[in-house]
Amino acid sequence: MDDFFLSEEQRQIRDTVRKFVESELIPLEPRLIRRETEGGSGASPGLTDEEQKDLQGKARALGFWGIDLPAEYGGVDLDPVTQSVIHEELGRTIVDFHFGGSVLPALFTCNDEQKERYLYPTIRGERVSCIAISEPGSGSDARAMRTTALRDGDDWVINGEKCWITRGHIADYVILFARTPSAEAPDGITCFLVDRSRGWTSAQIPVMGSRDKVGSLAFDNVRVPSTAILGKVNRGFDHAMPFIYRNRGYVLSAKNIGAMARIIEMTIEWARNRKVFGKLLCDRDNIVQAIAEMEVALRTSKLLVHHAARKAAAGVDFRHEACTVKAYVARTANQVVDRALQIHGAMGYAKENVIERWYRDLRVERIYDGSDEINLANVARNLFKGHVRPGEMF
Repeated sequence: MDDFFLSEEQRQIRDTVRKFVESELIPLEPRLIRRETEGGSGASPGLTDEEQKDLQGKARALGFWGIDLPAEYGGVDLDPVTQSVIHEELGRTIVDFHFGGSVLPALFTCNDEQKERYLYPTIRGERVSCIAISEPGSGSDARAMRTTALRDGDDWVINGEKCWITRGHIADYVILFARTPSAEAPDGITCFLVDRSRGWTSAQIPVMGSRDKVGSLAFDNVRVPSTAILGKVNRGFDHAMPFIYRNRGYVLSAKNIGAMARIIEMTIEWARNRKVFGKLLCDRDNIVQAIAEMEVALRTSKLLVHHAARKAAAGVDFRHEACTVKAYVARTANQVVDRALQIHGAMGYAKENVIERWYRDLRVERIYDGSDEINLANVARNLFKGHVRPGEMF
């Protein structure tokens, strides 16, 4: 678990994904920026469904399909460390491409009937899912949700609103978390699989960045049968937390590492060629020291992510690491892009520059999948309750 070196196979996978990103994704950036500035729309951030599927086909020809999908469903089920390496490379571009064959982990707990209706079609790309936890009055504080599902005979009637739901405006079914109060469990929360055809509606939410497309969902007396329950009544969070900690520890944070790496590369190239008052930026101490500090922050972030991924791969509890990583890496990525934009000057502020795009896109990393404040509160709680020893990592 304390071996931070990549295996030969992992290096080959990294190099292959990097070549794919450089040859297939990065060349699309000018087109997507132009599409955004001209008011176009599409899948995040600007890819059409056809473009996304075409790229997924090319990636599948290289063997990249179902990277986190269990082998029993036809995936390659790569370990968390290898997954983090892949996400890091995908993070090197503003193009929010994802390999085919991946599904939300909650779907693996479907019963046989639900697998036929939801899991298998989603793996094949025939259905689009979203997961709905956040609400207008409860984001990171998920247990404060107000959406309810009340039993009515053999059915459940759902009322409430969800917001900031990734793919919520295009999904044809939702993995919904709702309060199911009863005398035995007044604060119980249950997970449901709810088809759009059941009557819930959605609307896209315009946001500051372009990488993520999110929507709001409205449920007005939406009726579902008991067969829509995923797992057991009042055990909804059993399906949510593994997904959340995975994202915090080695998916989103790994992508932020990739973004930082390319941002620093671009800043070095800019400093080598940009002259101010007859002197290159790379010959100015304050500039090169700033870039050196960015590199130190990147390496620190990378070690934290790989440590969390290795604990996950070893089957060890990595929840504390996930919260630490998410808070640190998200803030660090924002500091790096802010400093890079400052060094680029007016050119970094221009829409044509991916630095500007990242400046907007990275800001939400400090908010979703657990805000800085929530993650730091979790870290503090673990320390004061004695669940972890300060600085003990190995």
